[in-house]
Amino acid sequence: MPEIKTPGRAEAENRRAMSGALDRILSDPSFADHIVENRLIPAREGVYAPFPQDLDSRLAEALKKRGVTRLYSHQNEVREAVRAGRHVVVVTPTASGKTLSYNLPVIETLLGDEKARALYLFPTKALSQDQQAELNELVAGSGGDLKAVKVVTYDGDTPGSLRAAARSEGRIVISNPDMLHAGVLPNHPRWIQFFSNLKYVVIDEAHSYRGVFGSHVAGVIRRLRRIAEFYGSAPRFILCSATIANPAELAEMLIGEAVDLVDKSGAGQGEKRVILYNPPLVDAVQGIRRSTVTESRRWMLAFLRAGIKTILFAHSRVKTEVAASYVNEDLANLYTDNSRIRVEAYRGGLLPHERREIERGLREGRVQGVVSTNALELGIDIGGLDASVVAGFPGSFNSFWQQAGRAGRRGGTSVSVFVASSAPLDQFIMNNPGWFFGKSMEEGRLDPDNPYILTDHVKCGCFELPFRDASFEAGTEPFGESARTALDYLEEAGIVRHTAGKYHWAERSFPAEGISLRSATADNVVIVDITKGRNTVIGEMDRPSAKELIFKNAVYLHRGRQYLVEDLDIANRKCLVREAEVNYFTDGLVKTDLKVLSEDDAFIWEGKGRGVIGDVLVRSQAAKFKKIRFHTHENIGYGDIDLAEEEMQTRALALLFNRDTSAGTFLASRNEEDAASILAGAGTLIRHIAPVYVLCDVRDLGISERVRDPHFGVPALFIYDKYPGGTGLSEALSRRIPALVEAAGRAARDCPCASGCPACVGAGGNKAGTVAFLDTISGEAGGRGDG
Repeated sequence: MPEIKTPGRAEAENRRAMSGALDRILSDPSFADHIVENRLIPAREGVYAPFPQDLDSRLAEALKKRGVTRLYSHQNEVREAVRAGRHVVVVTPTASGKTLSYNLPVIETLLGDEKARALYLFPTKALSQDQQAELNELVAGSGGDLKAVKVVTYDGDTPGSLRAAARSEGRIVISNPDMLHAGVLPNHPRWIQFFSNLKYVVIDEAHSYRGVFGSHVAGVIRRLRRIAEFYGSAPRFILCSATIANPAELAEMLIGEAVDLVDKSGAGQGEKRVILYNPPLVDAVQGIRRSTVTESRRWMLAFLRAGIKTILFAHSRVKTEVAASYVNEDLANLYTDNSRIRVEAYRGGLLPHERREIERGLREGRVQGVVSTNALELGIDIGGLDASVVAGFPGSFNSFWQQAGRAGRRGGTSVSVFVASSAPLDQFIMNNPGWFFGKSMEEGRLDPDNPYILTDHVKCGCFELPFRDASFEAGTEPFGESARTALDYLEEAGIVRHTAGKYHWAERSFPAEGISLRSATADNVVIVDITKGRNTVIGEMDRPSAKELIFKNAVYLHRGRQYLVEDLDIANRKCLVREAEVNYFTDGLVKTDLKVLSEDDAFIWEGKGRGVIGDVLVRSQAAKFKKIRFHTHENIGYGDIDLAEEEMQTRALALLFNRDTSAGTFLASRNEEDAASILAGAGTLIRHIAPVYVLCDVRDLGISERVRDPHFGVPALFIYDKYPGGTGLSEALSRRIPALVEAAGRAARDCPCASGCPACVGAGGNKAGTVAFLDTISGEAGGRGDG
């Protein structure tokens, strides 16, 4: 519902009970002594617009039956922009009624034009299913007034028997970019009626389309525009995004068209308490703190036992399974059915029916707690959760506030606890809580002209429809002039043919099936449970991750069960696992090598250092793994991994420290071992703090330090994009070097350790040397130049 209702007596009593339980938890010394900040974000009243008098009476009546008697101001603003024929992006917080912002103009148009169609795109199947349920409720509750609005989901889980009906009868087709890419656009002749009457394309959670995934989706949208134009339609785009620094810019890069920005939310907001919690030190000398998994588990257990429904966000599949198993072990009681509290792990790789069972259990109240990766960060309806626990900084402020917003979606009081890890950025936040609450959001970046990604989608586009010279000359080709370069390259390779002013597809292959939108490769490894001859598929994983997580003798965790990997067959994309009981989990150790291929752009720091942006070749290989004991997290052994290395050409920012610069002079005054330790410490800090400035995960960036780089012949620090071809992260960071270096130095100075720890330069690092080095290149550091 798009407005906060006055709570009834029972709801008010529940809120008082929760407030009392929360006070008791926060007064417990084991928590209270380590709370760095306890900030109350007050409730906010909504800003409304009158219910539109010219709204179709059938839709108006259906909304009133659901209690909607007025609109939030931003919902009305979106409607007016769309009615004026403009593309629009709406940027408001979690649970602010964004769904009605696009449903209102879309359904209004569909009721007035019986041929009109709309396409809804969501980044995940779970969100698609959630949206169909919401629309079906609206249609079913209208008493037949909205029966003309046929809503269908068309994704990989849609049975073949229903697909033809979805194509011909669906007025609103709900899908995801992957299905649009591989299942709809290549088969557009089957969708003639749909594309000929396509009026709207809704792109929800637009902030999630960044990096390699966003760059791919930008290519898919350009292909969609080509096909819509071919069938005579020009759909309007409505995009919804969480709060980021550059929503209009990201939306325009995504769709290739100018957009109106609606970013003043009229939605009311319930009271929220945000707690910053720094786990106690277990080794003050080395700066080692109690594990985030252990401390997050304690918070979750305290909330659950107090009757507060809770979501815990871990940030890897392994941590999610480990944390869920710890919580369930603590609750285990045969006589009380685990205190009648059910906790589930939710992550990528679960089978569709497993995901939906957990989502349904949360909505219906049968599941009281869930431990999730960022898979539940987006706006799936998972019922009335009151608390969220974020185990370690999730990589961006945008992600943190999205995860914090998963609690309190029904409008009442809620609490979110950020449990810091020993990572440099987490400890920087704990030492600067005011900076954390005052920090502006990051920028979302994608690169639709990435040569690898562009060529992939030009191939797909040519398979779907010929490219015409006339479109390039008229400036109407959605891919722009850069596509012509890709087409000429493909013509030389014999993949396309250029005749009579058109580029035609010349191969027998189906290009879309070999292109993954979400990873560097389309190869997924299927995980098969062979315990007692079962031969049951229990999950899947992309190939590069498989080499680091499910190698032979690795421990694979799935919904609380442990499996030992018996064989990883990369060639046949299959991993065989057998159920086992062990007291440890595993972590692959990856070694990396880097080679410079080109120097494309350079800039200077006014005598402090020099930067170069260019292409690099990165070779990586998981060569060993360590065994980590459950609960204590001590290292109890190593094992070897025998798998071929991965090669990737990508973009990198090289920070160079020549002898004629202050930073280079500083390093030259140290012996080689000391200089290597200083560069490694600086690299660790920069890699962990960089995501504050560009919207990415720390895992999207790689760092390589060289005391004497073989290409440049000077000390160098490489920051590279961990996707083939790059996605613009190196270029974006090159404009933020002064602020990034200053923040890295401050993080090291603020760390209470004596000489280096995991929270700053790394255990055994050279803290004093690293701080002094960063000080030489901060403060007076200049911006980009033409050097």
